[in-house]
Amino acid sequence: MRAVITVIGHDTVGILHKVSGICAKNNANVIEVSQSVLQDVFAMFMLVDISVLDCGFATLSEQLAQLGKDLGLSIHAMHEDIFNSMHRI
Repeated sequence: MRAVITVIGHDTVGILHKVSGICAKNNANVIEVSQSVLQDVFAMFMLVDISVLDCGFATLSEQLAQLGKDLGLSIHAMHEDIFNSMHRI
């Protein structure tokens, strides 16, 4: 089972480290990362394996959302199936 994590906001040092730290703490394995900085706007997409999470997916999602609030970023996590359904034509 996999999930997609998106991060958007003002670029600062350590965003990738902090997001991946929450994933590691909960045993979510980062499979792929794509990030870009356009002027001072940071955008990142992560694909993570959540098949052996140490917590519920809702807990992981809440922790990431709280990190986003703390850093002034928009951080969202969703199951890959939902992400794919939303983007299927």
